[in-house]
Amino acid sequence: MKTMKKVFMTALAVMMAASMTACGDSSSDSSSASDGTIKIGLHYELTGSVADYGNAELKGSELAIKQANEAGGNYTTVVYDNKSDTTESVTLAAQLASDGVAGVVGPATSGTSAATYQIMNDSKVTVISPSATAINQTLNPTSGKVYDYVFRICFEDSYQGAAMAQYAVDTLNKGKVVIYADTSSDYAKGLTDAFSAQFKKLGGTVVATDYYNSGDTDFNSVLTKFKELDFDVLYIPGYYNEAGLIIKQAREMGIDCEIIGPDGFDSETLIDLAGASNLNKVYYTTAYTTVGASDALQAFIDAYKAEYNEEPGMFAALAYDSTNLLIEAIEKAGSTDPEAVKTAVENIEFDGVTGSFSFDETHTPIKSVLVVTLVDGVQGDAVAVSPDVD
Repeated sequence: MKTMKKVFMTALAVMMAASMTACGDSSSDSSSASDGTIKIGLHYELTGSVADYGNAELKGSELAIKQANEAGGNYTTVVYDNKSDTTESVTLAAQLASDGVAGVVGPATSGTSAATYQIMNDSKVTVISPSATAINQTLNPTSGKVYDYVFRICFEDSYQGAAMAQYAVDTLNKGKVVIYADTSSDYAKGLTDAFSAQFKKLGGTVVATDYYNSGDTDFNSVLTKFKELDFDVLYIPGYYNEAGLIIKQAREMGIDCEIIGPDGFDSETLIDLAGASNLNKVYYTTAYTTVGASDALQAFIDAYKAEYNEEPGMFAALAYDSTNLLIEAIEKAGSTDPEAVKTAVENIEFDGVTGSFSFDETHTPIKSVLVVTLVDGVQGDAVAVSPDVD
């Protein structure tokens, strides 16, 4: 299989180089250099508040490109750090468009990603978002229509929020929830709304909802109020930065109920902040787990560990798949022509380490949500959940 891929990719490079020579003007396809090198933009949060996500995704992308080149490809990367900032993301989107990349993978979070979409779409540069899960993320907020050149390979927050509610009721047998959400995040708002609606639909009661701000570190006041309430599960829709501290402080004051959360929990830093011994009876939704790994998934895990001397998490795996999907689309298109690449992505049937899928009309894949159980901070179990939503 690897030999066939190498022959195909080598032929692709020759074909692209020949096509450019026939044109006699390399500027007509600036995403490929005169030697046939194809530029792929990697746009991530490498510093700032969510740098864990961006750095993991950069590693996943670079591994995919390294493997593609070893198989006979001729790819190079254009890497930018948006510093976890939406304004910086806009600036870098314009830069990537002028760099003439064949496509872009990233950013990691919904806010920084959304800030780039209009520029990328207007510039006819295909974007593959690994983990931009916000509701209606791929739709133009003004027209309500899907961005032609924007795709994502993750499920959206409405789906994972509903899946967590389904799991809490059906599997954990919980009926009374307290929600502690990040008030500064559209990510958290979408999760809160979807979870609450599904939990109530299934007969559960939302006992209380309270909020924190991104960057907060002391949650004892609100947790003390929660401790006096009658509830059996705590839902924290937010990122690992605050969630780790909330879990630690909750456990230290004797809140021993199940704690549930979204894919924002997926970071080694969660363990550092919460402490491994506090990460029991903790569950979160994800698109990826190493529990019961298939042969293909184990090959990715082994390659990632060999390259970086660490285990890959969900964000690395999503970026690995996103980058491979873009490369596969370029191969199928036989060109870096923007329309050809975009069309190839639209029609792709992709098989990756985070699942097999094609895209729906909103350029979002249909995937089951995985819910993982933490045992001393380590994934001990994983089940697929498909919520019963309207």
